[in-house]
Amino acid sequence: MSQKRRSQSWTELKQAGNEFFKTGQYGEAASIYSQAIKEVEKSGKKNPEDLSILYSNRAASYLKDGNCWECVKDCTVSLDLVPFGIKPLLRRAAAYEALERYRLAYVDYKTALQIDCNIPAAHDGTSRMTKCLTEVDGLSWREKLPLIPTVPMAVKEKLSLATSQQTTQHNGTRENKKSVPGEVSIKKALTLKEEGNAQVKKGEYKKAIEKYTQSLKHNSSEITTYTNRALCYLSVKMYKEALQDCEEALRLDSANIKALYRRAQAHKELKDYKACIEDLNSLLKVEPKNTAGQNLLLEVQKKK
Repeated sequence: MSQKRRSQSWTELKQAGNEFFKTGQYGEAASIYSQAIKEVEKSGKKNPEDLSILYSNRAASYLKDGNCWECVKDCTVSLDLVPFGIKPLLRRAAAYEALERYRLAYVDYKTALQIDCNIPAAHDGTSRMTKCLTEVDGLSWREKLPLIPTVPMAVKEKLSLATSQQTTQHNGTRENKKSVPGEVSIKKALTLKEEGNAQVKKGEYKKAIEKYTQSLKHNSSEITTYTNRALCYLSVKMYKEALQDCEEALRLDSANIKALYRRAQAHKELKDYKACIEDLNSLLKVEPKNTAGQNLLLEVQKKK
């Protein structure tokens, strides 16, 4: 028995906490993670990344147990130790959402999307918070938000490096994760997008499409490039292509007003009035006083 009760290392305690968490024993998991944190602090070798993970894990236990304020505290400590960690950002966002602190939840969800635009939980959370904040604060809700931090390029590059060699299992096949573009690629993409914008102002939509297409090769996660190219496709009557670009933009931001409106326009031209009305209703939930959306809805309802 004495052998069994020997002092455990923090890594052993962390593993034990993980096992409790997996079996739904969240209170026990939190207690074990607390012991692991004490062990790391006692050791004198306070590796910020190790402590950050432990605080984030304990936060997950608190969140599952409904102890949202403790979850927020631990996530904040975790993020102080290692800024812009995706897991603590998402856990804190979920805790803020449960506490009805919708502005703070929105900021955390949006920050997570800056780091990795392919997180379904962050997209869904952003969409929910947009609807909640529109109901609570009206159309000016964005003006009342706290400052959304800008994620340093070094953080994105670190994630890109970590994921570039990883693969994920999906439906029995292995596929590569999208990597985050580097600073050079982002700058090149921005330059090409601006060149495309200049062509749009001249009415040269086909030339603009070429520029936007080149831009997306350098950065495939820039929402406005998709919505801008969709506008051009609409202008040259390439409606199916416009649909595809709007769908890609909405995959990145499910409440994007321009993508919803332009997809509705494309559906209208393709005579899919039901889908058009669905998009416009979604748009008007996010922005109820959008005049263009209201007018197009009236127009399409007469055709139906």
